[in-house]
Amino acid sequence: MGRTVVRALATTVLAVAALALTALTAPAAHAESSSLRLPGGPTSASDARPVNLDATLYLPSSTPAPAVILAHGFGGSKEDLDERAADLSARGFVVLAYSARGFGTSTGKISMNAPDFEVADARALIDFLATRQDVQQDAAGDPRVGIAGGSYGGALALLTAGYDERVDAVAADITWNDLESSLFGQASIAPDAPLGVFKQLWTGNFFGAGTVNRDGSVTECGRFTAEWCRAYTDAAADGIVTPASQELMRASSPASVTDRIVAPTLLTGGQADSLFPLAQVNANAEQVMTAHPQTPVKVVWHGGGHDGGVNEQARLDELAAQWFDRYLAGKGEVSTAFEVTQTSGSISTQNSGAAAVVLQAPAYPGIHGTQSKTVTVAGPPQRVLAPAGGVPAAITSVPGLGAALGGLVQGPVPGQSAVFDSAPLTEPLSIIGSSTVTVSVAAAPSSTPPTDATLFASLRVVSPSGKESLPQGLVAPLRLTALSATPQTATIDLPAVVANAATGDRLRLVVATTDFAYRLPLQPRLYDIALGDGALAVPLVATQPMGGGIAPYWWLVGAAVIVALIAVVLVAVRPRHLHDPAGEPDPDAPLTITSLSKRYGDGYLAVDDVSFAVRRGTVVGLLGPNGAGKTTTMRMVMGLIMPTAGTITAFGHPVFAGAPVLARVGSLVEGAGFLPHLTGRQNLDLYWRAAGRTHDESYLDAVLA
Repeated sequence: MGRTVVRALATTVLAVAALALTALTAPAAHAESSSLRLPGGPTSASDARPVNLDATLYLPSSTPAPAVILAHGFGGSKEDLDERAADLSARGFVVLAYSARGFGTSTGKISMNAPDFEVADARALIDFLATRQDVQQDAAGDPRVGIAGGSYGGALALLTAGYDERVDAVAADITWNDLESSLFGQASIAPDAPLGVFKQLWTGNFFGAGTVNRDGSVTECGRFTAEWCRAYTDAAADGIVTPASQELMRASSPASVTDRIVAPTLLTGGQADSLFPLAQVNANAEQVMTAHPQTPVKVVWHGGGHDGGVNEQARLDELAAQWFDRYLAGKGEVSTAFEVTQTSGSISTQNSGAAAVVLQAPAYPGIHGTQSKTVTVAGPPQRVLAPAGGVPAAITSVPGLGAALGGLVQGPVPGQSAVFDSAPLTEPLSIIGSSTVTVSVAAAPSSTPPTDATLFASLRVVSPSGKESLPQGLVAPLRLTALSATPQTATIDLPAVVANAATGDRLRLVVATTDFAYRLPLQPRLYDIALGDGALAVPLVATQPMGGGIAPYWWLVGAAVIVALIAVVLVAVRPRHLHDPAGEPDPDAPLTITSLSKRYGDGYLAVDDVSFAVRRGTVVGLLGPNGAGKTTTMRMVMGLIMPTAGTITAFGHPVFAGAPVLARVGSLVEGAGFLPHLTGRQNLDLYWRAAGRTHDESYLDAVLA
């Protein structure tokens, strides 16, 4: 009878959960959509005929309404935008999603967001919206319109806002500020610094996405214009940028128009991004803020990016939707406070993985923080080799994967890296932004002393056990010219990162001669590398966890709670084997752990080769700072998560999810919760007796009856 009631309860909860989830996830209104072919800008400099753009228009249930133009990333098409467009339309916006020229079924050649072509296309779409009676109009020919995009689409959004004053709001994610400095990285902060180091792998991947023609044929330039094809060939073959290429890249860079952007602008950038790193997002933000201090600008450093990282797309889409609610529809309020996701230093109580925590500061602090802390790094001058052909090369990240390679990512390569360490930290340190340091480089005596240097600087965190962490696999490329035997000093910006260093950790500066992702010198070189004054300036930002950071997603939390309750109820009524059929072959060793390790799918190593035994009559404590792996170890001991390697035995029997021997083990991990390997009655009895009360006093029979 009791089980029948519980099963009925479970069925009811399932039904309620299904109804709740349907109500919470269903769009507010059906979005009507229709495919269109719209004229864009001119086909080329010599052909004034407009390109033909493939677009889809999404209409809300109530019009006229403000409009949003959605632009896709490089290599994508309008199909990538369908879900987001439908969500915005259900929110009350007219949405126009389209395939950029050269992508999808849109005609024309790819010109990398050139003002005369891709930007002209976007302006033509605004002209189209100005003719629609279902679009709210601010004046004749001036629709109420916002524009949003990521990467390639993000740059287009910023460029369009700079060229067309009719744009009323912008949301741009993981995009560039200056295309030249993005593809030719330069860590030196000197105003006269030479051209940086060519991002060979990323640029090759970028260009490769447009080399196949629509009919499947392959040609030298594919779907690129001749000008951009030539610019890529010069860079890939010779590592140079001609004046004509510089002009092309400058025109296609938001940096050329940030001083004209007056529309409220949401700028989001990814920490896991070796293509368009946070320095590019920072440049866009600071340039817009400097030119127009009254323009609302919000900056977010999220955990994702071109290299993967932590997927926060749902949160980013919601932030952009709220931005458009406020500045297009005039609904609600939004904050321009700086938000940054911290993905290290704590463990999730839900899955024992690295927990992502959103922190907030009242205003954007810039890439160097609101203040800095000087940490002294030391080490003697070191001679390093750049091998012939750049092989073997250090592997820090691979385009699209970033630091997700985990153990495959190399530490400093012996003979190719100068290493300088700090003393163990006496207090925890939270790094948010770009650290700066000064180094000196000289040409070492050799058969052909180098006249220039290609180097890669990085900041790493080293634990007391010697484990080295390179945040997001990011390095700062540095190129020096006019090199000689006399040391040349350079002050450099290290990669902007969000990382925690615990008490006892050391900070390590590595200056390497090779990196797999960049173009490297073909001839062997020897360099002498030393520190300047040894002062590493670490950026600090006063932040606090967001009080309402998950408010827009309360329904997800509610759904998760419902699902968890269902799971607990269903597991509780499952038939149990309350005895241990294997007996007690090793009563003197209640718990034995051997070579236990746990690595999560994102590469995070939570537990590394732990071994210990708990003998009868002993009490064992696991001590360590946040993130050391204590909770993860206990979760594996309880069979709640599976280890990556190693073994666990309780009373001589293997531990796994649902193992019968777990019925003889009691635990409280992080906080009180139902133990799925015990019945509901056993859970109640355990909690009663945990406070020192006797079974006779519990009245469980009466309560359950």
